[in-house]
Amino acid sequence: MDYYDPFYFPDEQAFSQTYDFITCSEAIEHFFYPGQVWYRWMSILKNHGWLAIMTKRVIDRDAFSTWHYKNDPTHVCFFSEKTFHWLAHQFNMRLEVSGPDVVLLQKLA
Repeated sequence: MDYYDPFYFPDEQAFSQTYDFITCSEAIEHFFYPGQVWYRWMSILKNHGWLAIMTKRVIDRDAFSTWHYKNDPTHVCFFSEKTFHWLAHQFNMRLEVSGPDVVLLQKLA
């Protein structure tokens, strides 16, 4: 098991091996370049491996304007359920939405 967070644990060694299971709990919102991190995850996640992400999701534009979560200065990007559906389609993954804050994605090949 390895740790990585761009603010709190920026250890690039986490990207030097492959994994069956990657968790990202309350950290994806810290990534300045989430697309780059996503490609890195796909390169280290084994086929049929799982990616579990926990983050508050954007509901809609109106809710975002009063959302407390966006006020945290370490939160620099945000995701919606629609975003995770798009990512699953683009990267050939199976998506399971597990409650309001958790998504599970399985890399199919």
